[in-house]
Amino acid sequence: MAQARTDYTKVAAPRVLGGIEVSPHRIDLFKYLMICMVVFTLVSVFHVWSRFKLVELNLRISEASRQLSAAEQEQKCLSLEAASLKSPARIETIAKNDLGMALPTEQQVIHVK
Repeated sequence: MAQARTDYTKVAAPRVLGGIEVSPHRIDLFKYLMICMVVFTLVSVFHVWSRFKLVELNLRISEASRQLSAAEQEQKCLSLEAASLKSPARIETIAKNDLGMALPTEQQVIHVK
């Protein structure tokens, strides 16, 4: 077998562990990425909050619509009941039976001129 020849002239020198030097370019990149992350987080939180508010408002609108339709239905029922209570036949029946009233005779009617 042949031995491989190794060229040691192009080996990088190891870094010193105690005093790590970071280039200014890497610091600027780190600041930029942190600002992007903060902005992205704020936009995401705002988006979630706005969607939550939208769902809450839709629920309130549907509840108000339900209450409106129930009130309209009740108003129709009350209007029908008022019409039935005002009918002349019902009033005449109550006057004759409950109050003992009768229609006036010819002698009881006075014509005013």
